[in-house]
Amino acid sequence: MSKERELPLLPLRGILVFPYMVIHLDVGRERSMAAIEQAMLDDRILLLSTQKVTEIDSPQPDDIHTIGTLAEIKQLLKLPGGTMRVLVEGKQRGKILEYIAEEPYFKVRVEEDEEGVSDITPEIDALTHGVIHQFEEYAKLSKKVPQETLGTVLGVSDPGRLADIVASHLNLKIGDKQSILEALDVAERLERLTEIIMRENEVLELERRIGLRVRKQMEKTQKEYYLREQMKAIQKELGDKDEKQAEVEEYREKVAQGKFPKEVEERALKEIDRLEKMPQASSEGTVVRTYLDWIIALPWTQISKDKMDIKRAEKILNEDHYGLEKVKERILEFLAIRKLTPKMKSPIICFVGPPGVGKTSLAKSVASALDRKFVRMSLGGVRDEAEIRGHRRTYIGALPGRIIQGMRNAGTANPVFLLDEIDKMASDFRGDPASALLEVLDPEQNNSFSDHYLDLPYDLSRTLFIMTANTVHSIPQPLLDRMEVISLSGYTEEEKVNIAKRYLVPKQLKAHGLKNAQLVVEDEILLKIVQGYTRESGVRNLERQIANLCRKVATRVVKKEWMTETLTPEMLEELLGAQRYHFEKARLKPEIGAATGLAYTQVGGDVLTIEVVPLPGKGQLTLTGKLGDVMKESAYAGRTFIRSHSRELGIPDDFYEKTDLHIHVPEGAIPKDGPSAGITMATAMASALTKRAVPSDLAMTGEITLRGNVLPIGGVKEKVLAAHRAGIKKVILPEQNRKDLEEVPKNVCEEMEFHFVSRMEEVAQIALLPVAESEEYLGSRNRFPIFGEGDIPGAVQTPEHPIS
Repeated sequence: MSKERELPLLPLRGILVFPYMVIHLDVGRERSMAAIEQAMLDDRILLLSTQKVTEIDSPQPDDIHTIGTLAEIKQLLKLPGGTMRVLVEGKQRGKILEYIAEEPYFKVRVEEDEEGVSDITPEIDALTHGVIHQFEEYAKLSKKVPQETLGTVLGVSDPGRLADIVASHLNLKIGDKQSILEALDVAERLERLTEIIMRENEVLELERRIGLRVRKQMEKTQKEYYLREQMKAIQKELGDKDEKQAEVEEYREKVAQGKFPKEVEERALKEIDRLEKMPQASSEGTVVRTYLDWIIALPWTQISKDKMDIKRAEKILNEDHYGLEKVKERILEFLAIRKLTPKMKSPIICFVGPPGVGKTSLAKSVASALDRKFVRMSLGGVRDEAEIRGHRRTYIGALPGRIIQGMRNAGTANPVFLLDEIDKMASDFRGDPASALLEVLDPEQNNSFSDHYLDLPYDLSRTLFIMTANTVHSIPQPLLDRMEVISLSGYTEEEKVNIAKRYLVPKQLKAHGLKNAQLVVEDEILLKIVQGYTRESGVRNLERQIANLCRKVATRVVKKEWMTETLTPEMLEELLGAQRYHFEKARLKPEIGAATGLAYTQVGGDVLTIEVVPLPGKGQLTLTGKLGDVMKESAYAGRTFIRSHSRELGIPDDFYEKTDLHIHVPEGAIPKDGPSAGITMATAMASALTKRAVPSDLAMTGEITLRGNVLPIGGVKEKVLAAHRAGIKKVILPEQNRKDLEEVPKNVCEEMEFHFVSRMEEVAQIALLPVAESEEYLGSRNRFPIFGEGDIPGAVQTPEHPIS
């Protein structure tokens, strides 16, 4: 039979009190201390109930479990700091019916659970035996239950009381203990307790097995360590050192000291174990040793710290290179962004330009500005894919690819890596190295570059790759798609003189052991060397001529025939010989049937003279000069345009039936091709047929269509510089290339006159001199009457057919 009574409530945090359980409680909350003081004034009885959430400091009625334990205060001790220590003894279960008051303490009406001696039914008897058996097993596994406690528990005859005592000795979660406390029915309480003890026993058994396994492993490791130390001690005493064991230990020590990625370290240790088990003279041992040496020598995590001083970088670039303003600006932009976002993926930069314009030295300057290691790899003539990816270790003499070799030479994981002459790669039956480079140069996948020899992912994402190429056209498109192309055009004569003055002359004087005062080269002499002894976009030949000059002077210095002198034009010719090139390279005077074109080759811009001679015949077109298919098609298109506009040009309509045309481009041994000679060929043919001369100081470039439209072309800057070097004053360019003139140096633009055209008629009007002015340029050969007696093409201009 149960009865109700009003009692103070003491909420508990992280602890639960069962009936028949004696425990000390430390109390510090004001409500809790007020409840204890009230209980002491009454009959020392209060209700202990656990909070649902331990972290709540000021619980509300909903935060406290309904079922708790009525307890008697046995002892009260006030501690310094205003807290209390209370010794309580659980009596019986109690259920909160309602909260009467919440201040200054919780006062509740409680229904007492008057639990008497339980009737022992067969089910309860079986459950009791099960609990006893499981508790004995628990005591054996946990080793936290004293033997005296086990004896006391086993001596309890009442099943309900036994369940409470056993539960109080188990190391359980509060939720599990509360579920046992809330089980008012004895059979249900015993069943829950059995389930919980069995679960705890399973966990303890698992912990025991794991502990046993770990202990065995530790014993094995300790035993091996002990035996190894004994072997070392014995060998030391005997003076017999095992070279193989010493080598293995050295490798292990290097792997332990090196900062390798986990996957690399595991592979290295595995290979070391293989080496340890191999016979000393095994040939495979050499392969494993080489592989381990490569793994240990590679910079997996070593990174050099970048110097992000933009002003310092700008100073270095200006000291090392003259001109190239846009290129320097792009490099400084990269450094600035690198400073703002250090984890940015490095771009793949490709410098494209003629030989000798400073592509390789620019890459060195970038490395110097960043204070990074510099590695150079030439790709010229590389045909084997294994050059990039390496050979598999199954081959005799296998080695990693040149990318991994370069990283080893650098010693850091973030060098500046120069891949030189990327446009000179080839492919054959041994593979396609350009395709192998895709993984290296793709920022999305080069963080796990796989070399066939290493067979381990290597992170190349921190490496700054710089390519160099002479032309973009021969770079495979998928490879080009992954690069940022920065074009370097040829130098003007003024830039060449400045480069020679600042860099080349001091460098060659030092290389040849001459003092600065022994050979003084003025700017006008340098200009003569540039104009008369070199014909190039870069400065390599210029440097060779300066070196040649220094050799001649050095010989005279040794013979004591040379004193400290300033070079004069006469002395220059004496030392270097007569000039090899003339300023007016294109043509000395206007000619009929000859037009000057501009071409863009692998070595930069060049001047191209196209000659056309009309001959009596049946309308055949002969092309010589080793022309490519594109130039041949341009010639046919130009002739068709002239046929369709013969009346406007003053040419008989049937000229193509009576006249053969021979088109020739001098220097026949050199292959020539490209889409920019269309208007030049058409102009040369029109000049030959109309007997109208083309000015010698005029050059042109542009493609032509059958309808006479002039199409845009590439390489404007290089072509204009070539025309400037050749002494040409006027240049005809397609209208759509007007914007490209911004790249041409201002001093060159000021010295030249540009005509922008969109139709072939405009070209003819600019390029063809009037017939009267062309008379003096008619040679004996050109005076031959091709079309008919007294019929000179171009001599008559009618209103119906004006001459363009």
